[in-house]
Amino acid sequence: MVLNKYRDQADTVLEPLAKKMSSVDPNLISWLSLLFAFAAGLSFFFYTSGMEILVLLGGVFIVINSLLDALDGKVAKLTGKASLKGDFLDHTIDRYADILILGGLILGPLVETWIGVLALIGVLMTSYMGTQADAVGVSRDYGGIAGRAERLVLLILISLLYFSLSGPGWNSYHIWEVELNMFELLMIWFAISGNLTAIYRGSNTWSSLEKK
Repeated sequence: MVLNKYRDQADTVLEPLAKKMSSVDPNLISWLSLLFAFAAGLSFFFYTSGMEILVLLGGVFIVINSLLDALDGKVAKLTGKASLKGDFLDHTIDRYADILILGGLILGPLVETWIGVLALIGVLMTSYMGTQADAVGVSRDYGGIAGRAERLVLLILISLLYFSLSGPGWNSYHIWEVELNMFELLMIWFAISGNLTAIYRGSNTWSSLEKK
């Protein structure tokens, strides 16, 4: 993961927040993160031309989802409540959050369905390959160019850009005779980078299993 090297810098912000939230059940924080993912998906789904504020709200809800997703594990470790059940819940909720956010884009007017479906396949396969490595006795693999942190950051940035550049012509780009907007270009990136990352992680796991 490209952003993994900045984990220490992020911890300087997250740890004080985790201490302030130490009285909150980590599992509740995980469920709250899912609620904001659902809110983001709804914002994208109900978007119509002239209502770019909904795209901005979607980005804001993703920011909150990302923050809560980062905090649940921190709070669990800080309070001694870290467990396999919590880890399982966290990863399960993360997958549903991915589906809800991308589902709002796919089912709404911002992204052509076929582009969104390819992106969702890439996203889910990336996550599956990472956790499946752990399931077969190899260390969980977070490698590749399309980790969840990168996806969320890109979704937030594109939401802000789409809102900021909402004037005529700014949100549409002609590529090979096809008109695509920012979100569709992002979904194409998710589809390509996600499947490449899944192949990369799968190859790493296969090599590790052969060595065993």
